[in-house]
Amino acid sequence: MAQYIERYQRRRLISSYFSVVLSIALVLFLLGILGMLVLNTKKLGDHFKEKITISVFLKDNAKPVEIDQLQKSLTLADYTKSAIFVSKEDAAEQYSEDIGENFQEFLGYNPLKNSVDVNLKADFVSPEQIEEIASSLSTKTYVDEVSYDKPLISLLTDNVRRLGLWILVASAVFTVIAVLLINSSIRLSIYSKRFIIKTMQMVGATKKFIRKPFIATNLKLGLLGSVVALLALAMVLYYVNTNFPELNLFQDTTVLLILFVGVFTLGMLISYVSTYFATQRFLNLRTDDLYY
Repeated sequence: MAQYIERYQRRRLISSYFSVVLSIALVLFLLGILGMLVLNTKKLGDHFKEKITISVFLKDNAKPVEIDQLQKSLTLADYTKSAIFVSKEDAAEQYSEDIGENFQEFLGYNPLKNSVDVNLKADFVSPEQIEEIASSLSTKTYVDEVSYDKPLISLLTDNVRRLGLWILVASAVFTVIAVLLINSSIRLSIYSKRFIIKTMQMVGATKKFIRKPFIATNLKLGLLGSVVALLALAMVLYYVNTNFPELNLFQDTTVLLILFVGVFTLGMLISYVSTYFATQRFLNLRTDDLYY
């Protein structure tokens, strides 16, 4: 009978520890994903901004030397990420593929123009700066037209700014939720030992002596939960980086180090603080209040 009770108590203890570790791991994992979004908000916004293309269409009488000079000057400009010359023949071929028929056979000629497609650096993608760049390029005598999607740029700029704000708000809210969830799990595990705490106190044990084993145990659980969360986070980041290499998630190791250290530290800190105050609460309760 005694062995059965001992096995039962051991199973309950393992189940309690498992639930605490699982709660910490899940909350920290989700918090880590959100933290990755926060740290990479600018990079994500820059990725979409640098997809914006300005098409500089050239007049038919533009000389090859003028086109070459324009492309070189654009390549060397501070605001340029890439500048690619697109001949009217290549443009016609691409357009025919897009519409599924050869429009030149119907028209009898190629109405398209030679152009230079310019992708800007993210810091220069704003309605005001692009308008200034386009106006400057339009002054050249061999440039026929400078074309870009003005509504898209305005929408993208506003959405990137709004996205950064909402991610910060979500991060703050989720951090509070994470603290409350982990705190609740630890408090429940300590609640089941409230009579042991009071018994130790009644036989003369100091509060520090009573708290010490609980803090040590829950720090170990917090450590285990943090490690599980970081391993899961690393797997997700590896998967995303493999399927979306253009995001370059592993390029900035400092950001990853800050994220992993932050998640680990937060897990350990919440475990310590929650255990301290949970044990303190039961230490300050009267014996009669333990039954409620």
